[in-house]
Amino acid sequence: MEITIRDGGPDDIPVILGMLDSCVEWLVAQGRTGQWGTKPLSQHPKTVESVARYMETGSVYIAEADGVPAATLTLTDAPSAYLPPVDEPERYIHWLASDRRFQGHGVGSALLAHAAEVTRRAGVSLLRVDCYAGGDGKLVRYYEGNGFSPTDAFTVGESEWPGQVLAMRVLP
Repeated sequence: MEITIRDGGPDDIPVILGMLDSCVEWLVAQGRTGQWGTKPLSQHPKTVESVARYMETGSVYIAEADGVPAATLTLTDAPSAYLPPVDEPERYIHWLASDRRFQGHGVGSALLAHAAEVTRRAGVSLLRVDCYAGGDGKLVRYYEGNGFSPTDAFTVGESEWPGQVLAMRVLP
């Protein structure tokens, strides 16, 4: 399977939302509803707005497997509003998701490597991401397996959704 990475744009919003919905369906099937709940994210107006907003303020990348959109991430200059910024330039990953039909094919890891390279080429040495840290901790371990190190734990909202910030230093 050949993985290629291309720039994404507004026409990709339905594809990205479909990938997010695929992730929710997969998580629900495993009984892991703490991360994103049980309802397709495309039905959450705040999620749709978030995907579009980050697209306007950052760079969207789509990994294709043999020409089929398989995964996505968006790279911006700052974290989500629920996290404080750092005191140095950074790139921040938002909405990493894959169509679960491509699970195990390395499309997410390819996007993370691409994000690190884009960050390095921009002369920025810090790449960060945050993720759900509850449940079995598999998502945190996934990022660790891709070269990130945990930095700060946090909670969001009244539900105290557990999150973890992870960072990677990329050499200029």
